[in-house]
Amino acid sequence: MADWNSSVTEFILLGLTHQPGLRIPLFFLFLGFYLLTVLANLGLIILIALNSHLHTPMYFFLFNLSIIDLYYSATITPKMLMSFISQKNIISYTGCMTQLFFFCFFVNCESFILSAMAYDRYVAICKPLVYMVTMGPQTCSLLLLSVYVMAFISAMAHTGNIMSLTFCSDNLINHFMCDILPFLELSCNSSYANELVVFVVVGIDIILPVVPIFISYALILYNILHIHSKEGRSKAFSTCSTHMTVVLLYFGSGSFMYLKSPTLLPLEQGKVSSLFYTIVAPMLNPLIYSLRNKDVKMAIRKTLGRKIFC
Repeated sequence: MADWNSSVTEFILLGLTHQPGLRIPLFFLFLGFYLLTVLANLGLIILIALNSHLHTPMYFFLFNLSIIDLYYSATITPKMLMSFISQKNIISYTGCMTQLFFFCFFVNCESFILSAMAYDRYVAICKPLVYMVTMGPQTCSLLLLSVYVMAFISAMAHTGNIMSLTFCSDNLINHFMCDILPFLELSCNSSYANELVVFVVVGIDIILPVVPIFISYALILYNILHIHSKEGRSKAFSTCSTHMTVVLLYFGSGSFMYLKSPTLLPLEQGKVSSLFYTIVAPMLNPLIYSLRNKDVKMAIRKTLGRKIFC
């Protein structure tokens, strides 16, 4: 059923491309991405659960990041795949608002948990002697609860803002998912106040996690430069630089999409930009954050009962 102030009961998602020749190749490409995302994140969840030496604060957050990425990709990708093989990829008003809510919820969960992980790495590298005390079970639980509470508040703000709009007749969403900006463009009563809510809430969603991340990694870098061992410096810098690359690309693509005027970034280009934080990031996270880690390699060898890595 449509919202009381809207005559639209369903929407049609136009998808990523209008070119028929690209649809089947893109379907198999993103199906491969989705399967890899599910297998990599599910594998990491099982691996951490089965190996007691991975029951540490760092892997506690990685465990939850994988759960978030698993649900996050399930919220977006299956419906996106439908747009490649369906003549009309129809979604109900209620279904669209539900997808919008969970998209906003999981994308913010990811942002805030990256911030918690950066703090964890700061304590581990800069204050190793008090690491287990500082990052005790209670601290980790409170950080995780904060992640979900802040993500829920943000998702409610965005969804409530969009549900206040009226959609008079046009129901074609120029996107592969129910996203915020296409709704603002589609609405017949979108106002400056609605756009301001989006700008302010997204700004908070980006600034709140980014500031602690950069402070944490700045302090980590400062400490790395004071490590006397060349090997230790190289190892710490390699790990942190990889994590920072992911953070910059993730938050950079989100900022590029939501904090610019639609006139500066047309939705057609915005769809491509949003692929990174909706499709690529959940796939890369378990690979970047774990497969380069010796503890994870050891856990894989132990779990499978044979040597896979040299």
